[in-house]
Amino acid sequence: MIRLLAELTKIRISVVSTLSAATGYAARAHRLDAGLLWACAGTLLFACGASALNEVQESALDARMARTAGRPIPSGRLRRSDARLLALALIFGGAGVLLLACGAVPAALGLAAVGWYNGVYTYLKRVSAFAVVPGSLIGALPPAIGWTAAGGALSDPPLFALAFFFFVWQVPHFWLLLFRLGPEYERAGFPALTGLFSLVQLSRLTSVWMAATAASCLLLPLFGLARSLPAALLLSVSAAALVAVAVAVLRTEGRGSALRRAFAAINAFALLVMALLAADALLRR
Repeated sequence: MIRLLAELTKIRISVVSTLSAATGYAARAHRLDAGLLWACAGTLLFACGASALNEVQESALDARMARTAGRPIPSGRLRRSDARLLALALIFGGAGVLLLACGAVPAALGLAAVGWYNGVYTYLKRVSAFAVVPGSLIGALPPAIGWTAAGGALSDPPLFALAFFFFVWQVPHFWLLLFRLGPEYERAGFPALTGLFSLVQLSRLTSVWMAATAASCLLLPLFGLARSLPAALLLSVSAAALVAVAVAVLRTEGRGSALRRAFAAINAFALLVMALLAADALLRR
C-alpha cells in the first residue's frame, strides 16, 4: 500500500517541491521552528494531491507509454474514483494545514499551484511542445509558500530571485528527459520537441537553458540570499560546473552518457542550491 501511494503521489517530485518550500521558509525566517514543519506538511500534501490528481487526469495516456503503464491506475491496481477521492483529500488537507497554521496567503498559493498544474499545464502539454515553459511557473510557487509562511511578502525582491531560479531550472530538467523519452511521448499523443527539432538543435536549446539556470543562481547573492562569502563562492563554482556540463551536452549533440550526467547534474545542482541557501540563512541568525 505504501508503494502504491508513493507511485500515485509521485513522492520524489513532491518531496523536491517541499524542500523548495523549506528553502523559502529558512531564507526568510533564518530559523528552524514549528512554522517550518507546518509549511512543509502543507506543501507536501498539496504536491502529493496535485500529483495524484494528475495521474487521474492522464491515466488513459499513461497506459500508452511503457514508462508509465505500470502506474497504479493504468495497471489496474487502483480505481480512478478512489484515486480522485484521495487526491482531493490531500489537496484540501494541504489547504487546511496552510490556512490554519501559516495563513491565507500560503494556502492561496498552494491552491494556485494546483490550479495551474492540474487546470492549465496538464491540458496545455497535450497541445504544445513548449508547455513546460509556462508550466514551470508551478516550480516558483512552493518557495513562495515557504517565504510567506515565514512572514515574508510576495513583493519581496529576494523572493522574486528565488522563485525565478526554480522557474528556470524546471525547463532544462524536463527537456533533458526528452532526449530519451520524446518518441514515447509522441506515440502517447503528447507533442514533444523531438518532433520539431533534431537532436543537435535540441541539445543547443537545452544547453542554453542549463546555462540560464546557472546564471539565475548567481542572482541569489545579489538579492540578499547567500550573503556569506563561502556560500557565494560555492554557488559560483557550482554554476560554473553546470555550464561545463551544458557545454558537454552541446559537444555531444544530445548523444551518449553526457545526457545522463547532465540530468543527474542539474538535479544535484538544485539540491545543492537549496542546501546552501538554507545553511547560509540559518548560520546568519
